[in-house]
Amino acid sequence: MTVVASPFDPARVRTRTRLGTYLRDAPAAAVIIVALLVLVAIFAPWIAPHDPLKPLPGARINTDPAWQTGDWSAVLGTDFQGRDILSRVIHGTRISVVVGLVGTLVAGSIGLAVGVVAGYLGGIVDQILMRIVDAWLAIPALIFAVFLAMVFQDGLGIWSIVIILGAVFWTRYARVIRGEVLSLRERDFVRLAQVAGAGRWRVMRRHIVPNVLNTWMVLASLTVGVVIILEASLSFLGIGVPPPDPAWGSMIAEARIGLLAGNWVPVAAPAVPIAATVFAFNLLGDWLRIRLDPTQRNL
Repeated sequence: MTVVASPFDPARVRTRTRLGTYLRDAPAAAVIIVALLVLVAIFAPWIAPHDPLKPLPGARINTDPAWQTGDWSAVLGTDFQGRDILSRVIHGTRISVVVGLVGTLVAGSIGLAVGVVAGYLGGIVDQILMRIVDAWLAIPALIFAVFLAMVFQDGLGIWSIVIILGAVFWTRYARVIRGEVLSLRERDFVRLAQVAGAGRWRVMRRHIVPNVLNTWMVLASLTVGVVIILEASLSFLGIGVPPPDPAWGSMIAEARIGLLAGNWVPVAAPAVPIAATVFAFNLLGDWLRIRLDPTQRNL
């Protein structure tokens, strides 16, 4: 006999209730900003009014915004090559979102694996991995990223930046995850799995990793903003996303000379999205930290 699920299944109702509670509790400003970033990144080719890589036909270079010139074909004006600034900012969103999310995923995956292995196996494995982490953490992030960017400058373009950012930030995850695994491996459910004959890798995969994912999610949400800032810093220095691709950091670098002449719009156009993005992901990170920590849910 086939059992048909009732449309009023209590399990489904509880799931919808929990999802609704999460959405109501989430910081509205952060959710709106992140949603807009993702939508702009996905639909950039259709939203942008012009090609971000080509000068506008017949346009002058370094023109003022439309509310000063009355020319609404370039709302925020043009850059030093006559390209539409608004279109470049919109397409730069795609680069920043991809680099921020994928770079965070790469760093988090490496750090999760190292932290779980070091914390659970312990002994000489833990000592070797943690000394590597200590040496990695001793190098300033920006200096290390600049060094790696120079090494990979003729490499994979935007994906080389993702690899660089993953290599810079994985240690943050490894240190925190390892500390949590040291506590988890002494818990009763892990001991019972060991007594039942489960191997080391099975225990780590089935019992350790699921119990550190909450911490991993909080670290990831807090890392995205930092990754985007570092990517913008590398682009500002000219060793980030290679031209002519529109990156927010390189746009600020190209417009900084005009800032001395009072032309602040080309600098503010990419700087405001950077600030808003970091603000949104930091808000989400703080909210997740409180939401996923049972000791702070009632604060």
